[in-house]
Amino acid sequence: MKQVYLFLLSALFLSFFTINAQEKNQPKFKMNVENIMRDEKWIGHPPSNPFWSDDGKTIYFMWNPDNAKGDSLYKVSKTGGTPVKVAPDERKKLDTGYGVFNKNKSEQIVEKGGNIFLRDVKSGKERTLISTTENKSNVTFTHDEKKITFIKDNKLFYFNLESAELIQLTDFRSGSRPSADRAQNARQAQTPQAKFLAEQQMKLFDFLKNRRNDFRGGRRRRMMSGGGETVAKPLEIYLQDKIVSGQTLSPDERYVTFRLMQPPKDVKNTIITNYVTASGYTEEVNSRSKVGGDFYRSEFGIYDLKRDTVYYLQPKELPGIFEYPKYLYEYPKEKPDESVPRDVSFQGPYYSPDGKYCVVTARSLDNKDKWIVKVDLETGKLTSLFRERNEAWIDGPGAYSFGWMPDNKSVWFQSEIDGYAHIYTANVEKGDVKQLTKGKFEVYSPQISKDKKSWYFTSNEVHPGERNFYRMPINGGTPERITSLTGNNDCVLSPDEKNISVIYSYTNKPPELYVMENKKGAEEKQVTSSLTDEFKSYPWRDPEVITFKAEDGATVYARLYRPENGVKNGAGVIFVHGAGYLQNAHKWWSEYPHEYMFNNLLADEGFTVMDIDYRGSAGYGRDWRTGIYRHMGGKDLSDNVDGAKYMVENCGVDAKRIGIYGGSYGGFMTLMAMFTKPGVFAAGAALRSVTDWAHYNHGYTANILNVPYLDSLAYVRSSPIYFAEGLQGALLMCHGVMDDNVHFQDIVRLTERLIELGKDNWDLAIYPIESHGFTDPKSWTDEYKRIHKLFLNNLLKK
Repeated sequence: MKQVYLFLLSALFLSFFTINAQEKNQPKFKMNVENIMRDEKWIGHPPSNPFWSDDGKTIYFMWNPDNAKGDSLYKVSKTGGTPVKVAPDERKKLDTGYGVFNKNKSEQIVEKGGNIFLRDVKSGKERTLISTTENKSNVTFTHDEKKITFIKDNKLFYFNLESAELIQLTDFRSGSRPSADRAQNARQAQTPQAKFLAEQQMKLFDFLKNRRNDFRGGRRRRMMSGGGETVAKPLEIYLQDKIVSGQTLSPDERYVTFRLMQPPKDVKNTIITNYVTASGYTEEVNSRSKVGGDFYRSEFGIYDLKRDTVYYLQPKELPGIFEYPKYLYEYPKEKPDESVPRDVSFQGPYYSPDGKYCVVTARSLDNKDKWIVKVDLETGKLTSLFRERNEAWIDGPGAYSFGWMPDNKSVWFQSEIDGYAHIYTANVEKGDVKQLTKGKFEVYSPQISKDKKSWYFTSNEVHPGERNFYRMPINGGTPERITSLTGNNDCVLSPDEKNISVIYSYTNKPPELYVMENKKGAEEKQVTSSLTDEFKSYPWRDPEVITFKAEDGATVYARLYRPENGVKNGAGVIFVHGAGYLQNAHKWWSEYPHEYMFNNLLADEGFTVMDIDYRGSAGYGRDWRTGIYRHMGGKDLSDNVDGAKYMVENCGVDAKRIGIYGGSYGGFMTLMAMFTKPGVFAAGAALRSVTDWAHYNHGYTANILNVPYLDSLAYVRSSPIYFAEGLQGALLMCHGVMDDNVHFQDIVRLTERLIELGKDNWDLAIYPIESHGFTDPKSWTDEYKRIHKLFLNNLLKK
């Protein structure tokens, strides 16, 4: 018995020693700026881009558990298990190219190197349809799937799969029409007398009249499906200085719809200078233009193959097209001409699955209106089914989503018309509009089930900071929540819709792949484990998601990192996330991993840290999204000031020891805080920040502030450069010289302004090789060591 006891004691000691030895060999994370800002591979490589096999038995995804140079394709069973790297031969079979499937996915058209092939999906055999070296694009099946269409040299062709007959349908040509039209243009410029004589000639002599008509479209004798005897040679359509796109053959093969784009003229782009080059000489990079420059205008055309004629959709038929934005009337000298319709861009066409109806969507170029419109292709007449108006700008989740309902008589779309992004339908025969989802939450990525009986979508109904997967009856009803894990559930249905792959993450847990059955309450099984032991060795915080009241009574969501009582130092820091419509006070892994980890470091050192979803952030509906209209640095900034007040009143933070930092829009907000809110923030770090919105891009800025020459007031009150004289406290500015988003010129102009104002409480750090998003860990490290030093030197008691 004694021997047995000694043996057990020895075994226990050996086991304890082995475990301790293993623990000692495990890498332990040491919290400091250098370790945080390393290449993110030290955290682990999360899985991405999951997709299902056609039989629904296997999930494929990209992953890199071995820390190789790049991700590889892996697979796992629908029921879970251990992921396996996909062999090259299997991967090759999965690579079907950039082809287009027919309706039942039995055949696929593939274009490679100018050649077009028809592939039998089941056998993998390919049949060569067209073999030339010329580039072709937009290859697709016709509605009856007996032909294919494609574009070559700006011309639309179709190829009959049975007879191998190739027919040219359109003839778009660059430049202007020769001879006859040129003569006609010359006549229009003549004196009244000469014009009279020219018109008289046309009336008197059939020879001249016929010659003119021959130039405008020759006669043909070939028969084509869709309309009796038509012309053999398509009408010559001259583009002049326009660009043609979107040529589409209608289901009945009688019409070709297209768009003509007018490129902007005399647009001047910003030049970026690269100083660190292989040659030793500076090099120039041509970058974007600034907001308010000219932009593309378009027309939506219809070519009737039967009548050999072209006509265009008329925006003046859209309801409200003469209703100009209200802000323009604040400038009497800029009062618009209400007899002229606003510029519009049409998208589509979208044909019903039975080919009976044609619908297009339209947007005003000022982005205040969108329409859903039925089109009579024979006449070009428009019938509006739905109009959404927003004096700020049209956007939000699913703002461009669109599809047909199973009945072939209704279209579905998303709109914020009731304040949140929801699903709607519009009947193309009766014009009835029905709202299918409703509530103070947003719907993301809706799709119709394979059996056409249900909707699937993601929403944040449970909480603005959570996203779950739902199913709902096709005509509306109570959504059924399928996923159950708190955080973000990014789901992909299997082809048979019996199972779901989920990329799931939580606040302090980076994304991993899960699988589950497609039913409420089913277990979500984790199938990947991507995190390194070093990352897992640190107790990463799960910050509280709190709310507080803004000065106007609105409810603001924020993340709060509380320090331990023993190290709490009474100082506070606010991190301001970037924009482009983004959310960060949520319950999943942040798009800002560096900042999340830096906030952990600050909390370790005793700082109370807050991260606020200020006005303009995603996830909270239309009014929150547009709360920054015509005044960036208004309510969005006051939300952060109210957050600072909350920390003082509820977290024991000293009102005189609060800092603020952020990048891009967060950098802009930091500048506005340091310039316009004296005494609130003792120190601020503005990274890659916009300093003057008149110098930013058009697509983003014109939505929020309109354009500088029409709404100068909005630009002046929103741009930090106009408020630089108000700088108090310590300011650090950091910017990449190669920034092609917020140009380096932005920070240079502000720097000159600060010099001229005699300000000396600021520093500028430049990063010669970095663009907007830093890529070199050494740059990240240098930047955040400076931010850390700024807060230590200015927010702690001395």
